[in-house]
Amino acid sequence: MASLNFFSISISPSQITLLPFTFLSINNGRRRLAIAARSHRVPRRKIRKRPPDRDMSSIVSIPELPRRRDSEESLLLDSRISVAEGDTTSNTDVEEDRDTSSIRTQPPPRKGRNLSSTRSKFYGVELSPDNVAVAMVYFVQGVLGLARLAVSFYLKDDLHLDPAETAVITGLSSLPWLVKPLYGFISDSVPLFGYRRRSYLVLSGLLGAFSWSLMAAFVDSKYSAAFCILLGSLSVAFSDVVVDSMVVERARGESQSVSGSLQSLCWGSSAFGGIVSSYFSGSLVESYGVRFVFGVTALLPLITSAVAVLVNEQRVVRPASGQKENITLVSPGFLQTSKQNMIQLWGAIKQPNVFLPTLFIFLWQATPHSDSAMFYFTTNKLGFTPEFLGRVKLVTSIASLLGVGLYNGFLKTVPLRKIFLVTTIFGTGLGMTQVILVSGFNRELGISDEWFAIGDSLILTVLAQASFMPVLVLAARLCPEGMEATLFATLMSISNGGSVLGGLMGAGLTQVFGITKDSFGNLSTLIILCNLSSLLPLPLLGLLPKDSPDTLMKDDADIEMKSN
Repeated sequence: MASLNFFSISISPSQITLLPFTFLSINNGRRRLAIAARSHRVPRRKIRKRPPDRDMSSIVSIPELPRRRDSEESLLLDSRISVAEGDTTSNTDVEEDRDTSSIRTQPPPRKGRNLSSTRSKFYGVELSPDNVAVAMVYFVQGVLGLARLAVSFYLKDDLHLDPAETAVITGLSSLPWLVKPLYGFISDSVPLFGYRRRSYLVLSGLLGAFSWSLMAAFVDSKYSAAFCILLGSLSVAFSDVVVDSMVVERARGESQSVSGSLQSLCWGSSAFGGIVSSYFSGSLVESYGVRFVFGVTALLPLITSAVAVLVNEQRVVRPASGQKENITLVSPGFLQTSKQNMIQLWGAIKQPNVFLPTLFIFLWQATPHSDSAMFYFTTNKLGFTPEFLGRVKLVTSIASLLGVGLYNGFLKTVPLRKIFLVTTIFGTGLGMTQVILVSGFNRELGISDEWFAIGDSLILTVLAQASFMPVLVLAARLCPEGMEATLFATLMSISNGGSVLGGLMGAGLTQVFGITKDSFGNLSTLIILCNLSSLLPLPLLGLLPKDSPDTLMKDDADIEMKSN
């Protein structure tokens, strides 16, 4: 039970007083300061009395104010020590005070310590500055989808490109995602301005802002448009590699639950950004035009540059004075490190248990598709407005999350071979429903084009997302210990390469069948051919490893974020 504390100020110490906090005496010009925090169990120490004729002491008792341990206690302790050095009697008092205060209750932690216990959490992750920076970078990656619909309308309406040309530009814009391991080598080996993470996040944000600013103000040809779109894609790809490395660093040594929570934060941030951009993308294009959307998009990468200051990173020590700091990519250290990494990477990829499944992933992604032709058909033939297509994109963004939930809830314990087989067959059959929309048979069934398009997109996106999750699982399982991040990025780059090849093949077939922005006579044939081609990799399912449900349950916690 706490007792009431007092201040006792004695001019002439002729009385016996209890000094739980401060005792100040003045005797022949000598000052004594004693600090004691005594509990009620400690016996009172006898203090020698002075003659009564010099007694002018007075006692003022007031309640003790709340103590500020960081400043006031340390100040008084320093004062006590300094006074004790000049007075041997005070030194004895200090020693006795230290003995009696050692049994008191431990003080609360100082400010600045254990802040993690007071920070708020999101997805089970403490919102430290580092984690906030990671979440914001992934949010920017998702919200940059704001310009995706504007780019499609710009290429179609402003530059008057055919579906095949649009498909080629879209495919080429994915090229920066094919060399993601190179970005990792550069950021790890060549620190800029003393930092390996901050500096590259800042440069990535500035590069993205620059590319979209050019799109908003200066681009007026398909070649300049392709170049600016390529720069924007490079900006996102490089920042993705840098922030992925930060996630790997924070997940290293953590439990599976913590790692999964961190990945959920990344995935949730990106998905939220995608949903926000989907909701506004179409209405902004319809109300203000594509140039306005490009200008708004140019501001978003600056968020990546701004949050770079939140990254907690030790500055790389500069060379000693007189030595020139070398930050060029052709430095011997960089070349040697890159060579060793490439040798190690190739040694892992050429192993049959890694190479054969990777070959299947590439071929499975390399089948042609007809997305560009369908976009031209829905806008030029069916008259879908940008606002409506934005709503369709919002539905597909939500459907993507449903696909992840479908996989996690029902499919992640199913062997990979069976998942690829079932989802590919079902996807091929459901993909044929686009022929119904092209032929107008849905209107004979009493279903409008808008509602059929929404329902078709919803079902196909859920199935596509559920079928893509095994690709991530397989890529994660193929990575040997010690080079998980590098090999995973390489495998995903190979997967992206297959997707780019499929887009270019689709563009070639679109040109062969004579599909233009005004002619869609052979669109049904193109859709049927592209869907049937997705069945071609199925005979190669034997390249995939055989799985048991127990091994599959261990591989899914840390990869959901990658499906974006």
